[in-house]
Amino acid sequence: MLKPVNIGICGLGTVGGGTFNVLARNHAQIAARTGCDIRVSHVAIRQAKPEFDLSNVTVESDVLAVARAPEVDIVVETIGGYDAAKRLVLTAIEHGKHVVTANKALIAEHGNEIFSKAAEHGVSVYFEAAVAGGIPVIKALREGLAGNQIDWLAGIINGTGNFILTEMKDKGRDFADVLAEAQALGYAEADPTFDVEGIDACHKLAILASLAFGVELSFDRAYTEGISQVAPLDVVLAEELGFNIKHLGIARQLEQGIELRVHPTLIPKTQLLANVHGVMNAVMIHADAVGSTMYYGAGAGAEPTASSIVADICDIARLLDASQAQSVPPLSFAQASIQPATILPIEQVRSEFYLRFSAHDEPGVMMHVTEALSAQGISIETMIQKAPDAAEHSLVALVTDHVEEQRLRTAVAQIETLPTIQGSVHVIRVESLA
Repeated sequence: MLKPVNIGICGLGTVGGGTFNVLARNHAQIAARTGCDIRVSHVAIRQAKPEFDLSNVTVESDVLAVARAPEVDIVVETIGGYDAAKRLVLTAIEHGKHVVTANKALIAEHGNEIFSKAAEHGVSVYFEAAVAGGIPVIKALREGLAGNQIDWLAGIINGTGNFILTEMKDKGRDFADVLAEAQALGYAEADPTFDVEGIDACHKLAILASLAFGVELSFDRAYTEGISQVAPLDVVLAEELGFNIKHLGIARQLEQGIELRVHPTLIPKTQLLANVHGVMNAVMIHADAVGSTMYYGAGAGAEPTASSIVADICDIARLLDASQAQSVPPLSFAQASIQPATILPIEQVRSEFYLRFSAHDEPGVMMHVTEALSAQGISIETMIQKAPDAAEHSLVALVTDHVEEQRLRTAVAQIETLPTIQGSVHVIRVESLA
């Protein structure tokens, strides 16, 4: 006899509806793989959803009613947002329910409190779908790479930003033009700030870093920079220099602390991450035993995200017969195993840098630029200088060697004071991911 497991889905929008459909369509396969009869017993919706067969489902208008329902074993939160979602999740935990969520903002900003409450009540909170949609990267970190020390991870974890940069590269379009298309296609919201300014990616990066390094969630201390200042000219020059520009989230563990940063990044074109295009996501992880591995796939969408939610449901279903110690796995962040995080200020992070500027076409210009860099111990690795335009200004693009960011900023400030330099120096970080 299969063990019955009752699911309460709160919200039947894109993700919740996709989850309902996957559970119904693949019921037999899921039962065979888990040994459980997993079925949706309750849903919470604000208005009728005739596209779903809810004839054998208890329908509530209040999400908290689902969280309190004695019959429900697992609550699936797909309502999104902060306050209502947090109340729902904490109520479910207090009533002894396991929770599955795709809400990266909720986990990144309130996860420490939520996981502490889950450990207190002996339940699990799973959130595979909160990072990179259908890609099982959280499962890889907590299971497949459990025997490794994670050195660093880097990811393209926002499909909207990746779509925009891909269009700029392939078609020479500018940022505003592609953003308007992304909004028309439904890739970007009417207010695209979370996507294009890196907030969404930073939520996901904070979650990955916490799992990878066993530290508290630290979203509020991460460095975040968007892609709105990336110009088509930068895309073209980067390609000439042998790079593609991607909006990258990077977490790296060092002796002095953890780098936690999201920003536009030049990546060598030979790297796998540099060749992830369109709305796709990918995460590369470097660990001591296995070396580098990469996880690629759809980062959003109804059924890709539902795939991850259902995988979490299956994991919890398998644990429902286990002891309490087993039913609160590391994914629930039992507080005893989590350490405070020392997050390095961006000024202390070392990387290579791409610099682009316009200069008068006259002797000695590059000598003064080189002197400003050299004074901070910075060498030039490669450089492009274009023929002067009608105004006798030459375009220069160069890549430096590795240097602490504060030193680079000091050098750039000095370069911008030179009378031969026109306007500001545009700077983008460079990562070789080695």
